[in-house]
Amino acid sequence: MKQLIECVPNFSEGQNMKVIGQITAEIKKTEGVKLLDVDPGKATNRTVVTFVGTPDAVCEAAFRAVKKASEVIDMRHHHGEHPRFGATDVCPLVPVSNITMDEVVDYARKLAQRIGEELQIPVYCYEFAAFEEKRRNLANCRQGEYEGLAKKIASKEWKPDFGSSSWNDAVALSGATAVGARNFLIAYNINLNTTSVRRANAIAFDIREKGRVKREGNPITGKIITDVKGNKVYEPGLLKAVKAIGWYIEEYGIAQISINLTDLSVTPLHIAFDVACEQAHKRGLRVTGSEIIGVVPLNAMLEAGSYFLNKQKRSAGIPESEIIKIAVKSLGLSDLSPFIPGKKIIEYVMRDPSEKKLVDMKLTAFTDETASESPAPGGGSVAALAGALGVSLATMVANISSHKAGWDSRWEEFSAWAEKGMAIQQELLVLVDEDTKAFNRIMEAFGLPKETEADKAERKNAIQRATREAIDVPFRVMKKSYESFGIIKAMVQEGNPNSVTDAGVGALCARTAVKGAFMNVKINATGLDDKEYVKKILEEGKQIEADAEYMEDEILKMLKDRIE
Repeated sequence: MKQLIECVPNFSEGQNMKVIGQITAEIKKTEGVKLLDVDPGKATNRTVVTFVGTPDAVCEAAFRAVKKASEVIDMRHHHGEHPRFGATDVCPLVPVSNITMDEVVDYARKLAQRIGEELQIPVYCYEFAAFEEKRRNLANCRQGEYEGLAKKIASKEWKPDFGSSSWNDAVALSGATAVGARNFLIAYNINLNTTSVRRANAIAFDIREKGRVKREGNPITGKIITDVKGNKVYEPGLLKAVKAIGWYIEEYGIAQISINLTDLSVTPLHIAFDVACEQAHKRGLRVTGSEIIGVVPLNAMLEAGSYFLNKQKRSAGIPESEIIKIAVKSLGLSDLSPFIPGKKIIEYVMRDPSEKKLVDMKLTAFTDETASESPAPGGGSVAALAGALGVSLATMVANISSHKAGWDSRWEEFSAWAEKGMAIQQELLVLVDEDTKAFNRIMEAFGLPKETEADKAERKNAIQRATREAIDVPFRVMKKSYESFGIIKAMVQEGNPNSVTDAGVGALCARTAVKGAFMNVKINATGLDDKEYVKKILEEGKQIEADAEYMEDEILKMLKDRIE
């Protein structure tokens, strides 16, 4: 699966759209990224830009944008209501999917180093990317703002992590930049059946981490409690990593709880929603729905859908689209305007509309394409599809069993099997296309020029790389298809007796997938020079094939006993 990160740079220009356009043009022309949002603020004289892509592409786009900002923004004349100390004031990287925070930290630090070394802009690393604890807090890094920067970068305590530490004409123009790695932030509004901002605020104070001001006696009119320094003392709210406030939206004529979820691993979307519902009910109010401002990671929606399915005691081993549908309905995300997954879920937004996948074809189109004179899709892709169909049948039996009347106490057991089945199905569906791609890469490698000795060497290396991939892909099909036998066997033994033959057909499909994929492994292995690797793969493949045949026989015997 592709790694994705988000970048949310803030540029110190919110009034001149021509300047903003020059900066965002650098992002747009970088291959592998997608510009999602440009939000200029006139009063703050600041523009927040959001774009997403693969890590290397995002870092390249961010560098180009920082460079352009240093050329078109003159910090000597900048004024605005928001704290700032540079043309590119902050540039955080955020993990979106299939990437860890530690990996994002590495990318952030490399980006910071490149900005410092190539552009000589003073750079401070903050949040997870900080090199020392006091620099984790952005406010500390930016203290003194642009006006105090000349003194700050020259001090030993606040010498920049990268870039120039002396004040000169170039630094006077660009100021400094803070580059960080932080968690994904979701701007999330919860709709209430009231117009009262006061009551919306009461719920916001209930749930937000900061909580509400402590008072003596009456919690509303009592005297505010302060500490020895005269600072207000707060009573913590119910949810960590949550900021919230109540407001009135004239456009819709309702009050909302406006929430920032700053760490989804601490408080995810669905927990914020459920706790807000509970607190609203206690105050005689009702949550009518909610809305996500901007975009949301796919995993956040899948977690929400699975959470609500679990509350309903229903299996979560269903297609991704159905889980998302449950999340949208449960959270009321279409209450004010339609929630369109293709426009709101980051991974869907990033999909290349020009990419044609076999698995997206209609059944008739796929079979017609297979029957055509084109050599791909061939046996490898069909084997992967057979494996996907086999485990899908077992998953179906698990889902049917989880809903069987009188089996209510076993829904979790069957849901767990269904979820395992869906995970295998999704991997095998990816391999349907991967097998055809592997074949196409071999054809491309054979088509490379062979005029010179260098050409011949490069062509040979390319053929060997492509051949290795053409072995590895069907071998993965073998392993995944064999893995499905565990689920199939369990469904024949424990599943709804009325669907037991469906699981049996699944066993036949899984066996076909293993044996068919092994044929592709063997024929492609003849073209690989690495004979030691070939020997290892063929030995493992032979064992998997034998195990699959044994499992098929055992399952069919069990099936016969259950039928009789």
